[in-house]
Amino acid sequence: MDIPKDHPRYKSLMTREYLVQMVNEGLVTPTGLISHGRGEAYDYLMGEKSIPPALEAEKAAAAYLLRAKNPVVCVNGNAAVLDPENLIALANAVPAKMEVNLFHRTPERMEGLISFLESKGADNVLGREPECRIPGLNHDRALCTKEGIFDCDVIVVPIEDGDRAEALVSMGKIVISIDLNPLSRTSCKATVPISDELSRALENIIRFISELRGDEQAILKVINEYSSYNNRRETVRYICDSLMSAFETGDD
Repeated sequence: MDIPKDHPRYKSLMTREYLVQMVNEGLVTPTGLISHGRGEAYDYLMGEKSIPPALEAEKAAAAYLLRAKNPVVCVNGNAAVLDPENLIALANAVPAKMEVNLFHRTPERMEGLISFLESKGADNVLGREPECRIPGLNHDRALCTKEGIFDCDVIVVPIEDGDRAEALVSMGKIVISIDLNPLSRTSCKATVPISDELSRALENIIRFISELRGDEQAILKVINEYSSYNNRRETVRYICDSLMSAFETGDD
């Protein structure tokens, strides 16, 4: 599709066209387009920027990742194609393992996404040969590897399903979600819910990892002062204030 670069929604429209292409290539499912559009709506409400509560959560995510013994960056179809470079950069920065986990799982799609990530520079992506199951999930999303998701202590789950996030928390894991909707089940259940666009969130976490690395006192301070409830409340408050401001300054 020929989209003029001066279109006010150029980046958004190009991303949508790219996702459609990835559907045609079998890496993203049609339902993934719905998920993306739903998240994009919340991004509009936040002004398409990393708002203060998101930055606070992203700093907490960095702190938890730096203290992790076996961290994992979990990847689904949408996340893999939207920003493979920053997902890989995050895994390298921690360092953490990467594992692909899918709702619409087929051997062909698993191989396609893992090969796609490896073509972008990822090493030893897990998920091809799962030997464990996440307790409480009666679906292929429960399939995972022992060295990755099953035995991890901290896990990053971008664009996640709420019931799987809840199941991972029930296993005693620190769950860091990236979900633009602060009211989603994922955001409500995650240990550190980040309401931000994927690329911005990943870049911010990577930056905070660099800033906090080696400063154990600062890391513990960030973790101890973080509250997921307060953070989500401030995110909702920001959206409400932004909406009222837009309404009051709009044309009559």
